[in-house]
Amino acid sequence: MNSLMPVISRITGIEAHSPFIRTFYFDTLIPFEPGQFVMVWIPGIDEIPMALSSESSITVQGVGDATAALLGCVPGDRIGIRGPFGNGFSVHGRTLVIAGGIGAAPMLPLVRRRNIETVLLGARTSGDLLFTHEFSAACTLEIATDDGSAGHRGYVIELMDTIDIPGYDTICVCGPERMMHRVLQNLAKQGVADRSQFSLHRYMKCGVGVCGSCCIDPGGLRVCRDGPVFSGTILLESEFGHYARDASGRRIRIP
Repeated sequence: MNSLMPVISRITGIEAHSPFIRTFYFDTLIPFEPGQFVMVWIPGIDEIPMALSSESSITVQGVGDATAALLGCVPGDRIGIRGPFGNGFSVHGRTLVIAGGIGAAPMLPLVRRRNIETVLLGARTSGDLLFTHEFSAACTLEIATDDGSAGHRGYVIELMDTIDIPGYDTICVCGPERMMHRVLQNLAKQGVADRSQFSLHRYMKCGVGVCGSCCIDPGGLRVCRDGPVFSGTILLESEFGHYARDASGRRIRIP
């Protein structure tokens, strides 16, 4: 695919997971590695980065104007797709996946294609949990919900205390940045941050490393080209978990 020009794709199906989360299937097949992303153009609204949940789908949570417009689409509507971009997860040996909320989306193809041993999955409520059937069919699944409506009552990071983290060779993480930062701090305390890989979601304009809108301090690494998957050791010395940037380039604290 041409990285500068979107391929116009027709939405062929929509799966509703909750009132604010849906998977959109389209008629363009995109060969990709789990963890890579695409730029999705919603005509007349905006273009935003989205993780692929399969070679022909994206899973969307309504959090802004562009995603709200996507949630309003119906089968037959058309969107533009550019990509895939960035790197993917690289796993070996015993592999642990930790996912929170919409961060489960890029983990689905990883679990489907690789030999993943354990998934720790978190969400606010049972209704917000994603792909539980797919995960449980492929590996050991442990669940945490903030309100206790499914699995452990509390945060997904608390599930880390129930398993032997140093026993895993690869640890892949995706979810809200504050959650991922807590996971990284936990891994660092156990001396295994070097085994971890984190998928970042940041504001992007071009997706090809030209505009610099997704650079992270202090090294200026670009999330779109050098990531979106970064090793935990790199992130330990970065702005990760502390602040990001908005569309104007202004620093904003990570909530």
